[in-house]
Amino acid sequence: MSEEQHATLVAEQFDDQVQQYQAASLGMWVFLTTEVLFFGGLFASYTIYRYLHYPGFEIGSHHLEVLWGATNTAVLICSSLTMALAVRAAQLGKIKDLIGFLVVTLIFGLIFLFIKFAMEWRHEYLEGLAPGVNFTYAGPHAHQVEMFMIFYFVLTGLHALHMIVGCGIMTTLIILALRGAFSKGHYNAVEIAGLYWHFVDIVWIFLFPLLYLIGGRY
Repeated sequence: MSEEQHATLVAEQFDDQVQQYQAASLGMWVFLTTEVLFFGGLFASYTIYRYLHYPGFEIGSHHLEVLWGATNTAVLICSSLTMALAVRAAQLGKIKDLIGFLVVTLIFGLIFLFIKFAMEWRHEYLEGLAPGVNFTYAGPHAHQVEMFMIFYFVLTGLHALHMIVGCGIMTTLIILALRGAFSKGHYNAVEIAGLYWHFVDIVWIFLFPLLYLIGGRY
């Protein structure tokens, strides 16, 4: 590799590509650690209130559309596969495959968001289960059900926000790939983005049973 090519791949604050790669990876893992702490606090709060107000939380859970939740779970699992394939394609320098897998990953992300907002949230609003906006439920344990729905909208809303960011990242990577920014020896951005995408998917894997499957389904 010539000095000019080396300069285009390595930022001036790093000695070589290895150091640059390690710094970027460490930075992402530190960021993901803060995300774990952030969601961990929310999960802990949810767990405590669920224990204290279980009857209402069970009723609220059974008002959710479990089929849509399960569909979104399958969508995100598939997106994790295509993201992993995108990283592998980048490592092998297969740019056309990389672009294809990134596009499919982006499509899966958009499908998830469409289902969440246009199908689930819309349904819950129309059913009068949106606290502070349209909450008309007057059945048993109404206050506890409202509390559950608050947790539901906060947790799924924050997750959806992370998905929106992820879709923006996928779009950016696709544009960069089309411009020839990646090669067999220069794919760090794709791998780092993959770590973020997998983390967001894992968060949903926890959210689905915690929110949708309380008390089982009969």
